[in-house]
Amino acid sequence: MDNTDWIPLFPLRTVLFPAGVLPLRVFETRYVDMVRERMKRDAPFGVVAIRAGAEVGAAAKPHAIGTLAHIVEWDMPELGVLQLQTRGGERFRVLETRIQPSQLLEGRIELLPISSSEADPDSLQVCAQVLELVISELLEQAREEAGDRFINPFPEPHPLDSAGWVANRWSEMLPISLEQKQALLAINHDGERLLKVEQYLRENRVI
Repeated sequence: MDNTDWIPLFPLRTVLFPAGVLPLRVFETRYVDMVRERMKRDAPFGVVAIRAGAEVGAAAKPHAIGTLAHIVEWDMPELGVLQLQTRGGERFRVLETRIQPSQLLEGRIELLPISSSEADPDSLQVCAQVLELVISELLEQAREEAGDRFINPFPEPHPLDSAGWVANRWSEMLPISLEQKQALLAINHDGERLLKVEQYLRENRVI
């Protein structure tokens, strides 16, 4: 993918972070067609949080920073409905948008570089230790509830020594608003995002 490609965008009331798992139920014709085209090309689409508008109907206005979504599994439980499992890839910035006659939103994007900033080792250690415990508890609960339908929301590997991975998993789970999650996604440095997460965890006595 070139750094300024046009790609289809999927505006949602959620924020996808790199390496995050996002299940999707796709039924609108514009998105079913888009997913089929992406699968034929083995190409990702963009997930962007909605700034104004709705998930269905006319194209919504997206936030400027989004994340590539790679399709890792799919199923069609009924005619015209696709069940997807997607995985977050690189972050991107939307440079401009256009709307197709089907109301499919497309964006010309630039990929955002992976941060090389170092995180505070003490912050990383404490956030990673608690995250490991939380993930273990959530996986056990999910297996019990789902049984044979269990889908792992935290697929291996779990790079707990990565500030970006730890900060992103916490950012997904924190009980904060969509706008606050979007602000975390927009931070370009993993170490800075981790510090924001640590601040929240300490203020709420999680750590």
